[in-house]
Amino acid sequence: MEMTPELHGTPDVETGVGRRERKKLRTRQLISDLATEMFMERGFDHVTVAEVAKAADVAVQTVFNHFPAKEDLFFDAQDWWQGPAQAIRETPVPAAPAGGEVVDALEKHYLQGIRGRLRSGQLATWKAFARTIEESPALLARRRRNAEEMEALMVEALLERDPRVSPLLAQLLAAQYAAAQKVLEAELARLLPDSPNGVQLAHVEEALEQAVSAVFGALRHGLRL
Repeated sequence: MEMTPELHGTPDVETGVGRRERKKLRTRQLISDLATEMFMERGFDHVTVAEVAKAADVAVQTVFNHFPAKEDLFFDAQDWWQGPAQAIRETPVPAAPAGGEVVDALEKHYLQGIRGRLRSGQLATWKAFARTIEESPALLARRRRNAEEMEALMVEALLERDPRVSPLLAQLLAAQYAAAQKVLEAELARLLPDSPNGVQLAHVEEALEQAVSAVFGALRHGLRL
């Protein structure tokens, strides 16, 4: 039987996304936003998936259709652990490598991400987000797994990009990038006030960019103390 446009999903003229797909994306975003808000307010371990489903006015199975595990509701954005490998793959290998091309690409990727979050207001509640992770063993474990996956993906991308790269050095760079993330996360926590009200984004962005430059400069040229 031929599907009607309503069942098949009418493509959006501007985005090419069908009506059904747009509805699914809106539902997914609603579930994610409500879940994150509830987790940060009450604690991850004190909110059930059933409560999230009720708040979003959907069935529990609908939640799991979008998010295979409860932790996925919280760690919805995957770019922080999958993005670095993609940035590496998109970095051309010059005929005569001058060195530092990959670190340059990773710094650019990191800066783009942090600038986007700062300017969209996502970091206004970042401290509450980070505190929710620290208070939940389940979220801490998932974050560790995500970080481990990030390093593994980076190593894979580095070796695929240039077979001449030593696996040992690929692992070292991936580990150093993970350490850089951790250091910059701590610096961001220091820069952001406890209350999101009155956050001076220009000041935070300028200070954080200086920290990013210093950290990636050390990755690029080696740490000399």
